[in-house]
Parts: sequence; C-alpha cells; structure tokens
Amino acid sequence: MLVKHRMTPNPITVSPDTTFPEAFRIIRERGIRYLPVLDKKGVLVGIITQSDLLRASPSEATTLTVFEMNYLLARLQVKEVMSRPITVSEDAPIEEAARLMVEKGIGCLPVMRNGELVGIITETDIFKAFVEILGSGKEVLRITMRLPNVPGELARMTAVIADLGGNLHSVAAFRAEDPEHVYITFRLEGVDEDILLPALEGLGEEVVYACRTG
Repeated sequence: MLVKHRMTPNPITVSPDTTFPEAFRIIRERGIRYLPVLDKKGVLVGIITQSDLLRASPSEATTLTVFEMNYLLARLQVKEVMSRPITVSEDAPIEEAARLMVEKGIGCLPVMRNGELVGIITETDIFKAFVEILGSGKEVLRITMRLPNVPGELARMTAVIADLGGNLHSVAAFRAEDPEHVYITFRLEGVDEDILLPALEGLGEEVVYACRTG
C-alpha cells in the first residue's frame, strides 16, 4: 500500500501572507487540522497546524485588552508561526509515512510528486489503514501467535492454514519482548477454530490469542 492510495489529494493550502484569523477560519469551517503553505510560485514552504494557531493565541494571563489582542492577531501572518515541512513521496510505502510521523513527532506529511505538492496524509489516514489490515469488516477468525524469529517459520504456519482449507485475509508481524521471537497475527476464514488451533499447537508453537471478529 502506497501513500498515494491513502492521501487526501489536492489539499487546501494558504500563502505565507495569509492572516491568523483567515487561517483559523479555514481550519474551523473545513474541519481540518493542517494547512500546507505555498509561496507565489506554488512551492511548499511550510505547514501550519491547528495547534500552531492555538499556541499563537494570547493566553488568558495577558495584560492586553481585547482590542489590542484583536489588532495584533489581525496583523499576524502564517509565515510567522508555520513550521518547516517534512514531506513524503506519493510512491513511498504507507509504513514509511508512519515511521516519519513517529520519529518526528508530527501528525501529517505533505505528499510530493517531482517537487510539487499533490496531497497530504495524516495520522488518521494511517489509523484507518491499520484498522483495515487488522480490524472490522467481514467476520473472520483472528489468531495471534508467538513464533521463533527464524526463516521459514511463517511459511510453516501458512502451509498448515492452507492445508486445512483456510483463506488468509491478512498477516501482520509485531516485535516480541526479545529479538528471538515475533508476534504474528493472522485473519482468516474457511477453517474451524477447533480444528486449526490444535493443528498449530501440534507444531509446538504458542497461540497467544484467538477469537472471532467482525
């Protein structure tokens, strides 16, 4: 799955000279949290977030009057509070976008194609993809196993599932407490739990969790 399959194309943008009230109005009325900032040539120069705007707002402890605050905010421009954008290519795997967000502590990435902004992907998009891989939908059997982290182990498990008539919907791997093991989650149908679990455990593997999900 690539970023371009999950991004929001043609995102709403603002210019560096956009005022604070205008940026806040756009975010509020459009129900969004992020605004890429493009200069007059259409080059991405920044990103403004709802949090940036809230931090720029005067605190209740200020000694300014309401009129003074409104005057200052009306003159404040996006370029004064925007952040340097961290971007991702539209052809990058979605897990690369997730990794960047985690490492940089950010909630969105402008998506680029040949130096041009073509979309935006957010943490919400990543969560939706994760839910699609492991979450709801058609009722299936969900099994999590703790396996030795060695070549061929996953193939052994999928072979057992296939031999029993199981149809895999998805497979996901997660780090275990030690590097010698890995947690593998299967979502499948076509085989009864009472038949599959003994077959897997008969190979000497540990079934951590099994349930029907919809």
